Amino acid sequence: MKPFDYYSLTSVDQAVALLTKYQDKAALLAGGSDLLGLMKDGISGPDMKPPTHLLDVRRIRGSGAITEQASGLRIGAAVTLTDLATSPVIAGNYSLLADAARQVAVPQIRNVATLGGNLCQRPRCWYFRNKLFSDCLRKGGSACYAQEPESENQNHSVVGNTPCAMVCPSDLALALVALDARAEIAGPKGRRTVTLEKFHMSADVNFKRETVLAPNELLVAVEIPAAARGRKGVYFKVRERQAFDFAQVSVALSVALSGSQVKDARVVFGGVAPFPLRSAQAESLLKGKQIGQQNVSALRAVAAEACTVALKGAKPLSKNGYKLRMASGALEQSLIMLA
Repeated sequence: MKPFDYYSLTSVDQAVALLTKYQDKAALLAGGSDLLGLMKDGISGPDMKPPTHLLDVRRIRGSGAITEQASGLRIGAAVTLTDLATSPVIAGNYSLLADAARQVAVPQIRNVATLGGNLCQRPRCWYFRNKLFSDCLRKGGSACYAQEPESENQNHSVVGNTPCAMVCPSDLALALVALDARAEIAGPKGRRTVTLEKFHMSADVNFKRETVLAPNELLVAVEIPAAARGRKGVYFKVRERQAFDFAQVSVALSVALSGSQVKDARVVFGGVAPFPLRSAQAESLLKGKQIGQQNVSALRAVAAEACTVALKGAKPLSKNGYKLRMASGALEQSLIMLA
């Protein structure tokens, strides 16, 4: 690992000033579970050069706090995944988020990994991560190796997979989109908010960055509206191993029920696109449907129809067509789990 300057920050203003001064030569450090590995491999920054300035944000006031407010729940960007998974407030009122946090990696990683780090992690595409593929499109080159017929593209996207076929690796992003959360972002012009649904960008907009964060901006906190409090939700993740694996396909499902009838639904798919894929069409199909163990056959048909409209226009690569069937099964299982 190449040498770097280390800064222990105590305010957001400090972070913004240093990010503005050093731009792509600086990187934010919290848990470091993704950043340090990228630095060792020399692919951490958008310019594919290791940062020379590390800005530790863990001591910024409020960055590690979970706060209930009249408007909803505010979660600092440095809150660990273990805190998200074990918080009584989150488990009681926003259980979908706790459910997603519990399914990230293993306890050792959840103890250090943070909300902000999980949302802003770089792609897990092995062509991006491997030094041998130096002309990978996302590294500034001209080739997306996953597009080749003989490539190992079984874990890549089936929707929005041009020009780059990466998938969004964040579990928490799906849950937060399903909860209608917003991201608070700080920069030299002050603070702004964006919905989590718009926080991650599609590959055809910018294939060097995965989020709307500019080089001199940082994620400060995430806010979940009070309207999401108490909604029933489930996060269902399909992976090769039950620990330490990213999703092949995942579903975040949040519903408001009247008895067993769906009054409102938010459906977000993961593992299928470069961003959390929310489907308004699938949500419309679920409204008015009855959720119950006695309706398993009906739920199977609804899930299949919902996935058909949600993944309409999908263009699977040579080895990942299975994701279309898996997404339908994941949504079906999520509906059964809510019963």
